[in-house]
Amino acid sequence: GPVWDPSPDSVAAVGDSITRGFDACAVLTDCPEASWATGTDGEVRSLAQRLLGAPGASGRSWNEAETGAKVSDLPAQMTRAARHDPGLVTVMVGSNDACQDSAAQMTPVDAFRASFEASMERLRARAPHAQVYVSSVPDLKRLWSTGRGDPLGRQIWKLGICATMLGDAQDVSAKASARRSLVYDRIVAYNGVLRDVCAEDPLCRYDGGAVFDFRFTVEQLSHWDWFHPSKDGQRRLAAIAYRNVTAARPPV
Repeated sequence: GPVWDPSPDSVAAVGDSITRGFDACAVLTDCPEASWATGTDGEVRSLAQRLLGAPGASGRSWNEAETGAKVSDLPAQMTRAARHDPGLVTVMVGSNDACQDSAAQMTPVDAFRASFEASMERLRARAPHAQVYVSSVPDLKRLWSTGRGDPLGRQIWKLGICATMLGDAQDVSAKASARRSLVYDRIVAYNGVLRDVCAEDPLCRYDGGAVFDFRFTVEQLSHWDWFHPSKDGQRRLAAIAYRNVTAARPPV
């Protein structure tokens, strides 16, 4: 069967606001140059720069991610990414499926699976030889416990960022804890879907839960929203991705 190539010749990215570098450079603004996947910022040293070299990366990498995207937006993004005939496609999606105004509005696991399977089918129809690197969904419960100690962060969260997890950040009642556990469990289930669907494709590599397990600190969070990655956070994501893409074997 096909063999994983640790040095692909081009990179396309799909996913959500994290891959767009949202709030990494300025408030409420996409900053694709700081994207962990395809950015050009020397501080971040994106996956594309690490794989292709800084000069070559800009001409051979494409960012089709969209701020606010959910997994239901992924098939269309994958179609656009496939048009570039990329050597590697990076996928990071799922945070917005869990971040809703109420737990009842979170994307059901079966629907998440159907959208991700459709995305892979779209890619394979148009780019059968492209490799796929799938990031796990970050642990939003860790985000809550990391950021809730910061008074400014708590005030910003009150604007409604990821209410399912971050709403009423100081409330540790049984009801609030149960709500957060529900979100945590849903993200674990999404990651199970990403792992299982990816495992069915010989050219797909899941990160083994590396992003979910990453023990980030406030330094890795945007100080505009205490939610999205800062440039330092983006740099950590790029390093995790590079390590896993270039590894001899897929992470377990």
